[in-house]
Amino acid sequence: MTTTEYVFEQAVDGFGTVRLARVDPARDAELLHGWVGGERARFWGMRETTVDDVREIYAHLDTLTTHHAFLAYRDGAPVALFQTYEPEADRVSECYEARPGDIGVHLLIAPTDAPERGFSTHLVSVLISYAMEGHDRIVAEPDAANDKAIALLVRSGFEPGPEVVLPEVVLPEVHIAQKRARLLFLSR
Repeated sequence: MTTTEYVFEQAVDGFGTVRLARVDPARDAELLHGWVGGERARFWGMRETTVDDVREIYAHLDTLTTHHAFLAYRDGAPVALFQTYEPEADRVSECYEARPGDIGVHLLIAPTDAPERGFSTHLVSVLISYAMEGHDRIVAEPDAANDKAIALLVRSGFEPGPEVVLPEVVLPEVHIAQKRARLLFLSR
């Protein structure tokens, strides 16, 4: 049995302890496939993937030094997929002027049968704490039609930026479709 190595931990009064661990494609592909395949994850863009596809995508991501994927755990239970990236090494840099000290983020909160008031807000506050370590500004680029994600980020202190079109990426190892996105920024 493999033990999970956490890269970040923060306790939140009344919420619990949130820990981040790097995604292990072999261990986590099935779990992530269950999350990205549902209707609620349509904006994630992976609904048609297989478990093997998910494993391959995160194995490729794991080879990059500019992009990182983490599982967020709350009191030991996996509750979200959180990704960070260097904007200048990502397609988003074609849509805004990336600055030194910027970090990009993606977040997919796990589905639940028991929604909990304040859950997303508490979780995002911890993820912001992690992302801001050593950075001056966070950029997020949810799908422009993802009103819930945009509202959550605004409630969490992000300032809305322009709506942009992230270009399609076609490489031998990865294909990412063009996306209409809303840029949001959070500065120190």
